[in-house]
Amino acid sequence: MPYRNIFVAATSQHVGKTTSTLGLVSSFMKKGLKVGYCKPVGQKFLDLQNLRVDKDTILFADLINFDIVPEVHSPVILGPGATEMYLDNPAQVNLEEILLNAAHELSKNNELVIYEGTGHPGVGSVANVSNAQVARLLNAGVVMVVEGGIGSTIDMLNMTTALFREENVPIIGVIVNKVIPDKMEKVRHYVGRWLESRGLPLLGLMPYEKSLAYPLIRSVAEAVKGVVTYNADYVDNKVESILAGSLIDLKELKSSQDLLLVVATRSINEAIRKIEFMAAQHGIKNCPLSGIVATGEGQMDRHTLKYIEQNNLPLIRSEIDTYGAVLRISKIEVKINRSTPWKIKKAIDLIENNVDLNAILKASEI
Repeated sequence: MPYRNIFVAATSQHVGKTTSTLGLVSSFMKKGLKVGYCKPVGQKFLDLQNLRVDKDTILFADLINFDIVPEVHSPVILGPGATEMYLDNPAQVNLEEILLNAAHELSKNNELVIYEGTGHPGVGSVANVSNAQVARLLNAGVVMVVEGGIGSTIDMLNMTTALFREENVPIIGVIVNKVIPDKMEKVRHYVGRWLESRGLPLLGLMPYEKSLAYPLIRSVAEAVKGVVTYNADYVDNKVESILAGSLIDLKELKSSQDLLLVVATRSINEAIRKIEFMAAQHGIKNCPLSGIVATGEGQMDRHTLKYIEQNNLPLIRSEIDTYGAVLRISKIEVKINRSTPWKIKKAIDLIENNVDLNAILKASEI
């Protein structure tokens, strides 16, 4: 049975567009539909076997098991310099034709095509390929994702849905993401009431899931401009929380096995011995660390190196001071990718357990 295309948009960056798209694609595939994926306009790209594609496309190629064809799955990349090039000569590339060709190819073999938007709804406007303009061009109904709250959520929805109304793009409904669990019913009541008054269906509320915000050691290394000098094979270890070398706390040691120790190199030997002592005193059998950031100058003794090697701890050396390292780590922008399989599973579970999938399909039927 053919369906209208679905365009997943969000009120801003880092709200949960990729998480929601991932869950929708997987869930509809489980229902037996042949689902296609496309990131029609991308900003951040990767070079993969001489192919330049948006980085999110690679994740979905693994999920759906398709061979990436850039002009089909990631047809437009507005990378560095693209804005100036377009404004200098708007007629040099027909972006609409490129997008329509991709849509045509995807429609040949799929019952349903899900398009993932980029950033906030206005991204791409400079080249006449904003999220709203692209959704209209591709004849797609919009699933809008917004971060949980009440007043700020309603404000963002009112502002961002206006772009789609201007383009006469149908909005299938709204997913409210990252809702604090104990505020779930209050958000459902007030946001739902506002949406109903404007004829917009509330498709579901997804609770805030802390694990989706965990960065990887590799992301930490990039953030602190560091080098992994030991156990580089374990850079995909996740980080649940930061443990400052000067403030080692028993409660934190007992609460997790994925702590990141951030410590001045001159103090690392003392910190490791303190962790070992507290672990032995309180029956903590497994190493509570997933990695270490050692800042500044200093030497590690043999005992510390043995602890690092025995527990397969990736060690990042950074010239940034400890405070600066913690600050940079706290600002890491976390995205789902192929290196975070637990996040992929969690994203799918969140959609399946909290979103009215049948309502989306019913609204998308032609």
